[in-house]
This record gives sequence, C-alpha cells and structure tokens, in this order.
Amino acid sequence: MAFVLAHLSDAHIGPLPRPRLHELFSKRLTGYMNWQRGRRRAHNMDVLARIVADLKAQNPDHIAMTGDILNIGLPAEFPLARAWIETLGSPHDVSFVPGNHDAYVRGAVPHLISTFAPYASSDGRNNTAFPYLRLRGEVALIGLCSGVPTAPFLASGHLGDMQMRKFAEVLAETGAKGLARVVMIHHPPHRVGAARGRGLDDAPAFERVIAQHGAELVLYGHNHRAAVAWLGSARRPVPVVGVPSASAVSSNHHHRAAYHLFRLEHTGAGWSVSGEARGIGGDLRSVEPLGALALNAPK
Repeated sequence: MAFVLAHLSDAHIGPLPRPRLHELFSKRLTGYMNWQRGRRRAHNMDVLARIVADLKAQNPDHIAMTGDILNIGLPAEFPLARAWIETLGSPHDVSFVPGNHDAYVRGAVPHLISTFAPYASSDGRNNTAFPYLRLRGEVALIGLCSGVPTAPFLASGHLGDMQMRKFAEVLAETGAKGLARVVMIHHPPHRVGAARGRGLDDAPAFERVIAQHGAELVLYGHNHRAAVAWLGSARRPVPVVGVPSASAVSSNHHHRAAYHLFRLEHTGAGWSVSGEARGIGGDLRSVEPLGALALNAPK
C-alpha cells in the first residue's frame, strides 16, 4: 500500500503583530521594513486557508512542513504559529523543520524550541534535537534544522558538523532496514539550489552524505518556487524537490501558492516515488491540479 505524504512550506503567517520598539533593535528592523513595504501583500491568509483545506481533503498519511511559518521571530508570532500548525493536524501526523524566518534572531530560538518541540522531535521524545527520526510504517521521516540566526541581508542556512554526522548515521541505519527515507530541510541542500547568501552553507557536505548513504526523497522550501534536482548516490539518483510558498499570491505561476503530494510504494526493486502538485489557479482563488512532478531518475 502506498504511503501518501503532503509537503508545504513558507506559510509566513500574517498579519504581523505590532512589535515593541526594543524588539526592532536587531535584524528585525530590516525584516519589519520589508514586511511593511511588500511582503505582507505577497502572502495571503485566505489563500493559505484554501491550500490547507485542499491538502487535508486529500487525506494524506502524513504532512511535512518545511519552515518559515513566522516572519521576523517576534515573541508574539509564536502563539499564532503554534495555533496555525495545530490546524494541520496532531504532532503524530505533522512534522516540522525550522526555516530562517523562524530562527530570525538569537532571541527567537528559545521560543522556537518550546513552540514546535512536539512537531520536531523523534518518536517518544518531546525535545528538538536534530536530526530527528520518526517512523511511520516503513517510512523514515528525517528532520534537519538549517534555520539559524544570520546577519542582516543574509538568509543562508547551516547544519554543522555534529548534525551532519548524526544525519549520516540515521541514513545508514534506516537504509540498512530497507526503509523509505524522506529528508526534510528548509534550505535547498544542493550547491546550485539558491543564490549566494541564501543557500545552505554546508551543501557540499550534505551532498557527500547523500552520495555515500542515499535517500529516497529530499524535501525543502525557502525559494518559494517548485523545483526538482537530483543528487547522485551509490544506489540511484536522489530527487531533491522544492515547493512554493503555501500563501504566496503572484501573477507568476511559478511563485503562486501550492503544495506537493507524494506516493511512496515498496516494490521488488526498492521504493517507487511519484508526486503531483496542487495549487492556486489563475483566478487566484481555486486550488486545482498543477500536474505531475518529474521524479523519474535521469538516465
């Protein structure tokens, strides 16, 4: 029987709570100005509600949310973010990994940990230690944290040596058991995945881990557009799939709100992975099928 996994990202919940003056004495000042100048109009909560309603109507077995629920990491944003992720489902049915906007400044990190621990922890635990591992049948959901505080005008991510070593161990252990390994991360984890200052700092190390241990599927957000790339591994090429923002309104269909549905099926040769996109149509109101994702391994 197929395991159906839904993937959405970059909700950017609004409206933004009014910040206190002292909360803007940091990178938050530029983020707040960007929100007021345009970002608040780029993300529509009615559109997000339609995306979530359509996603839940598909009755997936699990939901992966790959970060940026918040905007500038204000303390007042976290209760709103927790209330929103609870609309997706219970911690058993929803997995979350942080984005750079969730960990916008150092002061946001304690709030991030306490708010999302039930959705970002290994089975049987309630603490955010990355990578985390969740087993749902024969599917291994592996969550990585690339969301770290950065300097103004930077939106890059970082995993670090310790998380990378543990990530390799988890891939090796779950691969030896024949599980379907789904890796969740916010930033595009390949070297050409994002512009300078926006990508994963240690993408080369991530690629080496995948090359050695493989995976069945890697999911990310951050770029606010759909994309499919491939990373080589000892077994077979690994699809690396980015999803648009779940709340974006845009005349450009590449950047319009959408989510992805994946089907993972155990076959005699291992695991088969297929996917489709669903999102806001040209009327900017209805959610409709957008076509299959090109997940057949390149020759």
